[in-house]
Amino acid sequence: MKVKVGPWDPAEVLNTPERIAAYLDVVAEEGDPAHLIHALGVAARAAGMARIAKGSGLNRESLYKALRSTGKPSFGTITKVANTMGLRVSFVPLRPSGRTRDKVSKKAA
Repeated sequence: MKVKVGPWDPAEVLNTPERIAAYLDVVAEEGDPAHLIHALGVAARAAGMARIAKGSGLNRESLYKALRSTGKPSFGTITKVANTMGLRVSFVPLRPSGRTRDKVSKKAA
């Protein structure tokens, strides 16, 4: 018996901020900016593009254009979209440095 399988849209399971954050985190680890922008667009669709547009102060058509894999959204657009989905952009070290905060602060001063 053959089983028919159609295309799968990850937006179908991105129904909480935690799931969206986990999805975007995995994609970000891959290091491909185009893939990350596309994933942010998928997450925005899952959260409701009209709601994201209204909450971020951007129009829906511009968001669709900016959040496709060939789009070039500004960092401001990325943070507005993330914030509207209940997320924030965060930075973590690629590898531990072995330094404490005090050592870094003193060295920078």
